Amino acid sequence: MLNKKIRVGVLASNGSVGQRFVQLLADHPWFDLAVVSGSERRVGKKYGDTCKWLLPGGIPEKVREMVMVPSTPEALDVPLVFSALPKAIAVDQEPEFAKAGIAVCTNAGAYRREKDVPVLLPEVNPDHTALIKKQQANRGWGGFIVTNPNCTSTGTTIALRALDKSFTLDKVFAVSLQALSGAGYPGVPSMDIIDNVIPFISGEEEKFEWEPRKIMGTLTDSGVKMAEFKMSTHTNRVPVTDGHLVCLTVEVRNKPSSIEEVIRAMGEFKTPEISSGLPSTPSPVIKVMEDESRPQPRLDRMTGNGMSTVAGRIRTDPVLDMRLLVLSHNTIRGAAGGSIYNAELLVKQGFI
Repeated sequence: MLNKKIRVGVLASNGSVGQRFVQLLADHPWFDLAVVSGSERRVGKKYGDTCKWLLPGGIPEKVREMVMVPSTPEALDVPLVFSALPKAIAVDQEPEFAKAGIAVCTNAGAYRREKDVPVLLPEVNPDHTALIKKQQANRGWGGFIVTNPNCTSTGTTIALRALDKSFTLDKVFAVSLQALSGAGYPGVPSMDIIDNVIPFISGEEEKFEWEPRKIMGTLTDSGVKMAEFKMSTHTNRVPVTDGHLVCLTVEVRNKPSSIEEVIRAMGEFKTPEISSGLPSTPSPVIKVMEDESRPQPRLDRMTGNGMSTVAGRIRTDPVLDMRLLVLSHNTIRGAAGGSIYNAELLVKQGFI
Protein backbone atom coordinates (compact mmCIF):
# COMPACT_ATOMS: atom_id res chain seq x y z
CA MET A 1 0.00 0.00 0.00
CA LEU A 2 2.86 2.39 0.82
CA ASN A 3 5.68 3.35 -1.52
CA LYS A 4 7.88 4.21 1.43
CA LYS A 5 7.75 3.28 5.09
CA ILE A 6 6.63 5.96 7.54
CA ARG A 7 9.25 6.92 10.11
CA VAL A 8 7.94 6.46 13.67
CA GLY A 9 9.13 6.76 17.23
CA VAL A 10 8.25 5.15 20.56
CA LEU A 11 7.83 7.20 23.74
CA ALA A 12 8.83 5.44 26.98
CA SER A 13 10.35 2.58 25.00
CA ASN A 14 11.98 0.80 27.98
CA GLY A 15 8.83 -0.19 29.88
CA SER A 16 6.82 -3.37 29.35
CA VAL A 17 4.42 -1.80 26.82
CA GLY A 18 7.23 0.22 25.24
CA GLN A 19 9.11 -3.03 24.64
CA ARG A 20 6.05 -4.53 22.94
CA PHE A 21 5.99 -1.51 20.64
CA VAL A 22 9.68 -2.02 19.84
CA GLN A 23 9.18 -5.74 19.21
CA LEU A 24 6.14 -5.30 16.95
CA LEU A 25 7.56 -2.34 15.02
CA ALA A 26 11.05 -3.75 14.39
CA ASP A 27 9.99 -5.47 11.15
CA HIS A 28 6.68 -3.74 10.45
CA PRO A 29 5.84 -3.53 6.71
CA TRP A 30 4.50 0.05 6.88
CA PHE A 31 6.40 1.69 9.73
CA ASP A 32 10.13 2.28 10.15
CA LEU A 33 11.09 2.45 13.82
CA ALA A 34 13.56 5.30 13.56
CA VAL A 35 13.90 6.64 17.10
CA VAL A 36 13.25 5.61 20.71
CA SER A 37 12.88 7.86 23.74
CA GLY A 38 13.19 7.37 27.45
CA SER A 39 13.78 9.04 30.79
CA GLU A 40 16.45 11.66 31.30
CA ARG A 41 18.91 9.18 32.82
CA ARG A 42 18.78 7.05 29.65
CA VAL A 43 19.16 9.85 27.09
CA GLY A 44 22.37 9.61 25.09
CA LYS A 45 22.86 5.92 25.85
CA LYS A 46 22.27 2.95 23.56
CA TYR A 47 18.90 1.27 23.91
CA GLY A 48 20.51 -2.12 24.48
CA ASP A 49 22.57 -0.73 27.35
CA THR A 50 19.60 0.82 29.15
CA CYS A 51 16.83 -1.74 28.66
CA LYS A 52 16.09 -4.71 30.91
CA TRP A 53 14.41 -6.73 28.15
CA LEU A 54 11.38 -8.69 29.37
CA LEU A 55 10.10 -10.37 26.22
CA PRO A 56 11.07 -13.60 24.45
CA GLY A 57 13.55 -13.38 21.60
CA GLY A 58 15.83 -10.60 22.77
CA ILE A 59 16.11 -6.97 21.70
CA PRO A 60 15.72 -6.53 17.92
CA GLU A 61 19.18 -5.94 16.45
CA LYS A 62 18.18 -2.78 14.56
CA VAL A 63 17.04 -1.19 17.83
CA ARG A 64 19.82 -2.39 20.13
CA GLU A 65 22.32 0.24 18.91
CA MET A 66 19.85 3.15 18.72
CA VAL A 67 20.80 6.10 20.93
CA MET A 68 17.94 7.16 23.16
CA VAL A 69 16.59 10.69 22.90
CA PRO A 70 14.40 12.92 25.11
CA SER A 71 10.62 12.62 24.76
CA THR A 72 10.20 15.89 22.87
CA PRO A 73 8.90 16.62 19.36
CA GLU A 74 12.20 18.18 18.34
CA ALA A 75 14.23 15.16 19.43
CA LEU A 76 12.04 12.57 17.74
CA ASP A 77 11.30 14.50 14.51
CA VAL A 78 8.89 11.91 13.03
CA PRO A 79 5.28 12.23 11.74
CA LEU A 80 3.95 9.50 14.08
CA VAL A 81 4.75 8.47 17.63
CA PHE A 82 3.50 5.56 19.69
CA SER A 83 3.15 6.44 23.35
CA ALA A 84 3.71 4.07 26.25
CA LEU A 85 4.00 6.98 28.67
CA PRO A 86 2.44 6.70 32.13
CA LYS A 87 -0.84 8.58 32.35
CA ALA A 88 0.55 11.23 34.72
CA ILE A 89 3.28 12.14 32.22
CA ALA A 90 1.22 11.63 29.06
CA VAL A 91 -1.29 14.29 30.08
CA ASP A 92 1.35 17.00 29.57
CA GLN A 93 3.71 15.49 27.00
CA GLU A 94 1.34 14.03 24.40
CA PRO A 95 -0.29 17.40 23.54
CA GLU A 96 3.16 18.83 22.82
CA PHE A 97 3.54 16.32 19.99
CA ALA A 98 0.03 17.02 18.67
CA LYS A 99 0.73 20.78 18.74
CA ALA A 100 3.88 20.13 16.70
CA GLY A 101 1.85 18.43 13.95
CA ILE A 102 2.64 14.87 15.00
CA ALA A 103 0.13 12.03 15.17
CA VAL A 104 0.06 10.35 18.58
CA CYS A 105 -1.27 6.80 18.92
CA THR A 106 -1.29 6.24 22.64
CA ASN A 107 -1.81 3.44 25.09
CA ALA A 108 -2.14 5.93 27.96
CA GLY A 109 -5.55 6.78 29.35
CA ALA A 110 -5.02 10.50 29.88
CA TYR A 111 -7.37 11.63 27.08
CA ARG A 112 -9.87 8.77 26.74
CA ARG A 113 -12.67 10.76 28.37
CA GLU A 114 -12.21 13.84 26.17
CA LYS A 115 -15.19 14.43 23.87
CA ASP A 116 -13.01 15.07 20.81
CA VAL A 117 -10.59 12.16 21.30
CA PRO A 118 -11.54 8.76 19.86
CA VAL A 119 -11.08 5.60 21.90
CA LEU A 120 -10.47 3.46 18.86
CA LEU A 121 -11.01 -0.21 18.10
CA PRO A 122 -10.85 -0.77 14.31
CA GLU A 123 -13.09 -3.84 14.61
CA VAL A 124 -15.80 -1.75 16.28
CA ASN A 125 -15.72 2.01 15.64
CA PRO A 126 -13.48 3.06 12.73
CA ASP A 127 -15.93 5.91 12.01
CA HIS A 128 -14.93 7.59 15.31
CA THR A 129 -11.74 8.84 13.66
CA ALA A 130 -13.99 11.65 12.35
CA LEU A 131 -13.42 13.19 15.80
CA ILE A 132 -9.85 13.99 14.75
CA LYS A 133 -10.95 16.94 12.62
CA LYS A 134 -12.98 18.32 15.53
CA GLN A 135 -10.06 17.78 17.88
CA GLN A 136 -7.72 19.71 15.60
CA ALA A 137 -10.23 22.54 15.16
CA ASN A 138 -11.03 22.74 18.88
CA ARG A 139 -7.42 22.74 20.05
CA GLY A 140 -5.56 24.36 17.15
CA TRP A 141 -3.37 21.29 16.69
CA GLY A 142 -1.73 20.23 13.44
CA GLY A 143 -1.41 16.72 14.81
CA PHE A 144 -3.78 14.73 16.99
CA ILE A 145 -4.19 12.14 19.75
CA VAL A 146 -5.93 8.80 19.24
CA THR A 147 -6.16 6.40 22.18
CA ASN A 148 -6.74 2.69 22.41
CA PRO A 149 -8.91 1.33 25.25
CA ASN A 150 -7.80 -0.10 28.54
CA CYS A 151 -6.48 -3.62 28.00
CA THR A 152 -9.40 -5.20 29.84
CA SER A 153 -11.97 -3.31 27.78
CA THR A 154 -10.46 -4.32 24.45
CA GLY A 155 -11.38 -7.97 23.95
CA THR A 156 -14.56 -7.54 25.97
CA THR A 157 -15.79 -4.72 23.74
CA ILE A 158 -15.11 -6.68 20.55
CA ALA A 159 -17.13 -9.59 21.92
CA LEU A 160 -19.91 -7.28 23.10
CA ARG A 161 -20.04 -5.61 19.68
CA ALA A 162 -20.66 -8.98 18.05
CA LEU A 163 -23.53 -9.65 20.46
CA ASP A 164 -24.95 -6.16 20.16
CA LYS A 165 -24.94 -6.30 16.38
CA SER A 166 -27.13 -9.41 16.40
CA PHE A 167 -29.19 -9.08 19.57
CA THR A 168 -28.86 -5.49 21.02
CA LEU A 169 -27.27 -5.36 24.45
CA ASP A 170 -29.25 -4.37 27.53
CA LYS A 171 -27.23 -5.41 30.58
CA VAL A 172 -23.68 -6.72 31.02
CA PHE A 173 -22.12 -8.20 34.16
CA ALA A 174 -18.36 -8.78 33.91
CA VAL A 175 -15.70 -10.31 36.16
CA SER A 176 -12.09 -9.91 35.01
CA LEU A 177 -9.09 -12.12 35.78
CA GLN A 178 -6.24 -9.83 34.78
CA ALA A 179 -2.65 -10.80 34.08
CA LEU A 180 0.34 -9.45 35.96
CA SER A 181 1.84 -7.73 32.90
CA GLY A 182 -1.11 -5.34 32.97
CA ALA A 183 0.44 -3.78 36.07
CA GLY A 184 3.72 -3.02 34.26
CA TYR A 185 7.19 -3.92 35.47
CA PRO A 186 8.13 -4.78 38.21
CA GLY A 187 4.40 -4.75 38.92
CA VAL A 188 2.78 -6.64 41.80
CA PRO A 189 5.16 -7.90 44.52
CA SER A 190 5.55 -11.69 44.48
CA MET A 191 4.53 -12.02 48.14
CA ASP A 192 1.21 -10.36 47.26
CA ILE A 193 0.28 -12.43 44.21
CA ILE A 194 1.76 -15.94 44.64
CA ASP A 195 -0.93 -18.29 45.96
CA ASN A 196 -3.38 -15.40 45.78
CA VAL A 197 -5.90 -13.31 43.85
CA ILE A 198 -6.09 -9.57 44.47
CA PRO A 199 -9.74 -8.46 44.14
CA PHE A 200 -9.03 -4.78 43.54
CA ILE A 201 -7.23 -2.82 40.80
CA SER A 202 -7.33 0.91 41.38
CA GLY A 203 -9.57 2.76 38.90
CA GLU A 204 -10.08 -0.33 36.76
CA GLU A 205 -13.76 -1.00 37.35
CA GLU A 206 -14.68 2.59 36.56
CA LYS A 207 -12.82 2.44 33.21
CA PHE A 208 -14.23 -0.97 32.42
CA GLU A 209 -17.80 0.25 32.89
CA TRP A 210 -17.69 3.31 30.59
CA GLU A 211 -15.08 2.62 27.89
CA PRO A 212 -17.09 -0.05 26.03
CA ARG A 213 -20.08 2.32 26.03
CA LYS A 214 -18.04 5.13 24.46
CA ILE A 215 -16.45 2.84 21.88
CA MET A 216 -19.84 1.41 20.91
CA GLY A 217 -21.52 4.82 21.05
CA THR A 218 -22.86 6.93 18.20
CA LEU A 219 -21.12 9.95 16.71
CA THR A 220 -22.97 13.25 17.16
CA ASP A 221 -22.12 16.90 16.48
CA SER A 222 -21.00 17.28 20.11
CA GLY A 223 -18.97 14.08 20.34
CA VAL A 224 -20.01 10.51 21.10
CA LYS A 225 -23.40 9.55 22.51
CA MET A 226 -22.71 6.68 24.87
CA ALA A 227 -24.26 3.30 24.10
CA GLU A 228 -27.29 2.73 26.30
CA PHE A 229 -26.59 -0.71 27.77
CA LYS A 230 -25.73 -0.95 31.47
CA MET A 231 -22.52 -2.55 32.69
CA SER A 232 -21.42 -3.80 36.13
CA THR A 233 -17.89 -5.11 36.74
CA HIS A 234 -15.51 -6.75 39.22
CA THR A 235 -11.78 -6.62 38.43
CA ASN A 236 -9.15 -8.99 39.85
CA ARG A 237 -5.39 -9.46 39.49
CA VAL A 238 -4.36 -13.11 39.11
CA PRO A 239 -0.97 -14.92 38.93
CA VAL A 240 -0.86 -15.18 35.11
CA THR A 241 1.87 -13.49 33.07
CA ASP A 242 -0.11 -12.39 29.97
CA GLY A 243 -3.73 -12.61 28.87
CA HIS A 244 -6.83 -11.09 30.46
CA LEU A 245 -9.74 -13.48 30.89
CA VAL A 246 -13.21 -11.99 31.40
CA CYS A 247 -16.37 -13.81 32.52
CA LEU A 248 -19.41 -12.16 30.92
CA THR A 249 -23.11 -12.54 31.69
CA VAL A 250 -25.33 -10.68 29.24
CA GLU A 251 -28.96 -9.71 28.79
CA VAL A 252 -30.15 -8.69 25.32
CA ARG A 253 -33.34 -7.12 23.96
CA ASN A 254 -33.76 -9.34 20.92
CA LYS A 255 -33.72 -12.84 22.36
CA PRO A 256 -31.85 -15.47 20.33
CA SER A 257 -33.79 -18.53 19.27
CA SER A 258 -31.01 -20.82 20.50
CA ILE A 259 -27.52 -20.71 21.96
CA GLU A 260 -26.26 -21.94 18.58
CA GLU A 261 -27.43 -18.63 17.14
CA VAL A 262 -25.26 -16.81 19.69
CA ILE A 263 -22.24 -18.98 18.90
CA ARG A 264 -22.74 -18.33 15.20
CA ALA A 265 -23.03 -14.56 15.73
CA MET A 266 -19.72 -14.55 17.60
CA GLY A 267 -17.84 -16.76 15.16
CA GLU A 268 -19.08 -14.95 12.04
CA PHE A 269 -18.35 -11.44 13.30
CA LYS A 270 -16.26 -9.53 10.74
CA THR A 271 -14.18 -6.40 11.02
CA PRO A 272 -15.56 -3.47 8.98
CA GLU A 273 -14.24 -3.26 5.43
CA ILE A 274 -12.17 -0.13 6.10
CA SER A 275 -10.32 -1.97 8.90
CA SER A 276 -9.70 -5.19 6.99
CA GLY A 277 -6.59 -6.21 5.10
CA LEU A 278 -4.22 -4.20 7.30
CA PRO A 279 -0.96 -5.71 8.58
CA SER A 280 -2.38 -6.08 12.11
CA THR A 281 -5.97 -7.02 11.22
CA PRO A 282 -6.76 -10.02 13.44
CA SER A 283 -7.54 -13.31 11.75
CA PRO A 284 -9.93 -14.49 12.98
CA VAL A 285 -11.48 -11.45 14.65
CA ILE A 286 -13.13 -13.72 17.22
CA LYS A 287 -12.15 -17.36 17.59
CA VAL A 288 -14.84 -19.43 19.27
CA MET A 289 -13.49 -22.41 21.20
CA GLU A 290 -15.55 -25.60 21.35
CA ASP A 291 -13.64 -27.23 24.22
CA GLU A 292 -15.54 -26.35 27.40
CA SER A 293 -12.25 -25.84 29.30
CA ARG A 294 -11.09 -23.06 26.93
CA PRO A 295 -10.03 -20.34 26.44
CA GLN A 296 -7.04 -20.44 28.77
CA PRO A 297 -4.44 -17.64 28.89
CA ARG A 298 -1.37 -19.86 28.57
CA LEU A 299 -2.79 -21.86 25.66
CA ASP A 300 -4.79 -19.29 23.72
CA ARG A 301 -3.43 -15.76 24.25
CA MET A 302 -1.29 -15.86 21.07
CA THR A 303 -4.22 -16.73 18.79
CA GLY A 304 -3.94 -14.62 15.63
CA ASN A 305 -0.43 -13.51 16.70
CA GLY A 306 -1.94 -12.16 19.88
CA MET A 307 -4.42 -9.93 18.04
CA SER A 308 -7.53 -12.13 18.01
CA THR A 309 -10.24 -12.17 20.65
CA VAL A 310 -10.96 -15.69 21.91
CA ALA A 311 -14.39 -16.70 23.23
CA GLY A 312 -15.62 -19.90 24.81
CA ARG A 313 -18.13 -21.55 27.13
CA ILE A 314 -20.98 -19.72 25.38
CA ARG A 315 -24.11 -20.97 27.11
CA THR A 316 -27.51 -19.94 28.40
CA ASP A 317 -27.85 -18.17 31.74
CA PRO A 318 -30.70 -18.73 34.24
CA VAL A 319 -30.71 -15.09 35.43
CA LEU A 320 -29.93 -13.07 32.31
CA ASP A 321 -29.73 -14.54 28.78
CA MET A 322 -26.24 -15.85 28.09
CA ARG A 323 -22.78 -16.19 29.57
CA LEU A 324 -19.34 -16.69 28.08
CA LEU A 325 -15.59 -16.31 28.58
CA VAL A 326 -13.50 -13.82 26.61
CA LEU A 327 -9.69 -13.81 26.42
CA SER A 328 -7.35 -11.28 24.82
CA HIS A 329 -3.61 -10.66 25.02
CA ASN A 330 -3.33 -7.56 27.15
CA THR A 331 0.07 -6.21 26.02
CA ILE A 332 -0.41 -7.08 22.33
CA ARG A 333 -4.07 -6.58 21.35
CA GLY A 334 -4.85 -4.61 24.48
CA ALA A 335 -1.87 -2.27 24.30
CA ALA A 336 0.99 -1.94 21.77
CA GLY A 337 -0.54 -4.07 19.01
CA GLY A 338 -3.81 -2.22 19.35
CA SER A 339 -2.13 1.18 18.95
CA ILE A 340 -0.25 -0.06 15.88
CA TYR A 341 -3.49 -1.38 14.36
CA ASN A 342 -5.06 2.04 15.02
CA ALA A 343 -2.18 3.74 13.20
CA GLU A 344 -2.57 1.42 10.21
CA LEU A 345 -6.24 2.37 10.00
CA LEU A 346 -5.34 6.07 10.20
CA VAL A 347 -2.90 5.62 7.30
CA LYS A 348 -5.60 3.92 5.24
CA GLN A 349 -8.05 6.72 6.06
CA GLY A 350 -5.53 9.39 5.07
CA PHE A 351 -4.93 10.92 8.52
CA ILE A 352 -1.25 9.94 8.46
